[in-house]
Amino acid sequence: MIPYCSGFGNHHKGISISTNRGACWIRMRLTFQKEESLRMHRLNCGRLSDRFRVRELSESDIPAIYALCCGNRLFYECCGRQNTEEDIRSDMEITPPGKELCDKYYVGFFDGTNLAAVMDLIDGYPDDETAFIGFFMLHTAYQGKGTGTEVVSQVCAYLKQCGFRRVQLGFDKDNPQSRHFWIKNHFAAVQEIPQEGGTIVLAQRSL
Repeated sequence: MIPYCSGFGNHHKGISISTNRGACWIRMRLTFQKEESLRMHRLNCGRLSDRFRVRELSESDIPAIYALCCGNRLFYECCGRQNTEEDIRSDMEITPPGKELCDKYYVGFFDGTNLAAVMDLIDGYPDDETAFIGFFMLHTAYQGKGTGTEVVSQVCAYLKQCGFRRVQLGFDKDNPQSRHFWIKNHFAAVQEIPQEGGTIVLAQRSL
């Protein structure tokens, strides 16, 4: 499984990084923010892909998410974390500072009934013209076929239609597969941010 790890923020503004399983969050303060809000989304998840059926993931999907993630050994080795259902449950609720759950799209890309990919997408972070990919992971059965690139390309195309000017993310510097994938998909490294246990590369793609 190709691992993709992403983060939030702008280190030049004093934002620090912390990690939680697959999502690497660049944060303005030391504690995660959990927001309760009505889910009145601006984005239409169904338009994120032409090939896959996309919908928001829920508690009942956790076993399928866990099974998808279990194949990604390199990702967890590089991040120094374990894959657990409790961490997945927590990831579904975590938002970056200043954002609410209505800005968060923890979505699955389905091929029939099969979960092909998972993405954690934030609407308008760190600014209104930027979307942030907090986590992206592709099932092993779909790797090596251009599927990951297809998903990312279609997500970016839809975000551009919605008026976003850029997409940001972060990946582990020591994970060669992540670096290769995101650079291949037109994400340019903006800066490297050291943290305990490794270095996160903040990357950006202009739309």
